[in-house]
Amino acid sequence: MIAALDAHYRGDTATVGCVLFRNWTDPAPTAEHSLSAPAASDYTPGQFYLRELPPLLAMLSSLEARPNLLLIDGYVWLGPERPGLGKRLSDALEGATPVVGVAKTPFKDAAPLREVLRGKSIKPLFVTAQGIPLDAAAKAIAAMHGPWRLPTLLKRADQLSRKLLN
Repeated sequence: MIAALDAHYRGDTATVGCVLFRNWTDPAPTAEHSLSAPAASDYTPGQFYLRELPPLLAMLSSLEARPNLLLIDGYVWLGPERPGLGKRLSDALEGATPVVGVAKTPFKDAAPLREVLRGKSIKPLFVTAQGIPLDAAAKAIAAMHGPWRLPTLLKRADQLSRKLLN
């Protein structure tokens, strides 16, 4: 099982959306989950993980079983030796679960990464990975369902994370 996770914030509240699916090309989720939790910290540039990691771990703890792979909105690596949210998530899970990061905006020194163009978009997605070969991760993101820049199931995780805030 693959889990796509996304978190959003309003004030002191974090909401997390989780979409579970079996295959990269699935058009619809197998299951959906969402939860609200107190925000762990304020946003600090370059230390995004301090805010994002606790609610993602809370979501994973709430699931009946840990997914085989995690897909996050963000970077796994911010640089060759600079861990991002995805690497810190992998470390928190003792490296037992591969993590693929999909970011919509560039981060100046992020590496290693692959740029993936989807649909008719001229703006790439920025893919990073831990525990899975980077080229395989980029190919999987490119193959995900949906004709737009953002794959259908990633968009759904985003929608779920915002739903509790409305």
